[in-house]
Amino acid sequence: MKWSLTEIRKNHRNDPLAFDETLDLKADLMDRFSDDVLDLSPVHAKGIVSVVDGDVVVDARVTADLTVPSSRSLAPVDLPVDFNMTEFYVSDPAATQRFEKTDVVMVVKDDEIDFDKAIGDNIILQIPMHILSDAEKQGEQMPTGDDWEVVSEADLAKVEKENQSVDPRLAKLKDFFPDQDDQ
Repeated sequence: MKWSLTEIRKNHRNDPLAFDETLDLKADLMDRFSDDVLDLSPVHAKGIVSVVDGDVVVDARVTADLTVPSSRSLAPVDLPVDFNMTEFYVSDPAATQRFEKTDVVMVVKDDEIDFDKAIGDNIILQIPMHILSDAEKQGEQMPTGDDWEVVSEADLAKVEKENQSVDPRLAKLKDFFPDQDDQ
């Protein structure tokens, strides 16, 4: 979906533009974010575009099914996304000063609002930093390989404590502070 900022301001000043579209953003997102997106179902976007004080406001509800790699094993994980988004579009960079810091304000270049790209960017923002497959959540064994293995933080702390030994040359320094426990 691409709109002209000028046409929206001219034709929808009093009556908002409603949209209910199914978009194919898979190729674009897999091209731009190939490490983060393994698959994407058609994206459903429903909302309105309105003009408020000369600025264009887009309110939309977006739903899709996204497949992303597990942050532990890189196994595919299905991640349904369902979110609302509100973005403001202005033609003058100085106009961004009128908005709150939490508002998403985009300066439109060449009079074109590329809402497909905005939806794609917002889908990427929905991906959590730490995502696990169902098997990994249930405690499946961590991945291993030749001379390496993934360990949990608890196991790592236990191994570090076991491997913590005092250099015999420094052992006598322990007697200087008898009231402190082993650290």
